[in-house]
Amino acid sequence: MDHYKPHQRAIRSQSSAIVVAIMLVSLIGCHSAGTSQNIQGVQQFQYGQPQAAIQHFEKALADNPTNPDAFYNLGATYHYVGKQQSNQQMLQESEALYNRCLDLDPNHIACHRALAVLLVDTNRPQNAFLLLERWSNRNPQLADAKIELARLSEEFGEKDRAKQYLTEAIDVNPNNARAWSALARLREQDGELAQALNNYQQAYFLNNYQPGVAQRIASVQQQIRTDSPTPPGGTRTVENPQGWTTR
Repeated sequence: MDHYKPHQRAIRSQSSAIVVAIMLVSLIGCHSAGTSQNIQGVQQFQYGQPQAAIQHFEKALADNPTNPDAFYNLGATYHYVGKQQSNQQMLQESEALYNRCLDLDPNHIACHRALAVLLVDTNRPQNAFLLLERWSNRNPQLADAKIELARLSEEFGEKDRAKQYLTEAIDVNPNNARAWSALARLREQDGELAQALNNYQQAYFLNNYQPGVAQRIASVQQQIRTDSPTPPGGTRTVENPQGWTTR
C-alpha cells in the first residue's frame, strides 16, 4: 500500500470536518450500549447544549470507565466545541479521548473516522492517512477500515484510490452495503451509469434502509433512459444491467 505523500494532498475545509463530528456524536451515542448518562448526553448535544452533554458523558465514564462509546462521545463533543471556539486545549483533550476509545476498542469505526477528521483539522493529514492505513493493515479482512480510507481519499480528490479501497472492501465482504453504495456514488459522478446502477441495486438488495439509495436508483435509471439512443420507430431501448455482483 502506498503511504501518504504530504505534497500531494491539500488541507480540507474546516466546515466539513465540523459537520462530520456532529453527525458522529449523535450516531454512535444513540446506538451504543452505554449508560443512561451516555444517552442523555447525546440528547443534550442534539438540543444544542454541548456543555451539558459533556457533564453527562463525564458521569457515564465515572459509572463505567471502560466504556469506549463514552470516551468517543466525550471526545467528539470536545472536538466540536474546540473547533467552534478555536480552543487548542480542547482539541488536544479530544485527541486523547479518541485514543483512549481506540485503546479499549481497536476497531471502533466512528472513533477512527473522527480521529482522522481531527488530525486533518489540526493540519496533520498525513497522520490521518497513516492512522487508517495502519488500522486496515492490522485488519486486512475488515471492510470498514477500507471504507474509511476510501472516504478520506475521496475528500482529498483521490477518486481512483477511493474506488480501489471500496473494491477491496467488497472483496473481503461482498455483503457490505455501505461499500456498494459508496462505490456506486463515485461511479455515478464519473458518468459510469450502468455500473453505478448495478452497484446501487446491490446496495439496496443488501440493505433497503440505506438513506437515498432508492432515489439514486431511480435517478440513474432516468439518466440512462435519457442518454440511450432512440431506435427507428421511436421505441427507446434501455439495457437493464443484470448480475448484481459486477464491480
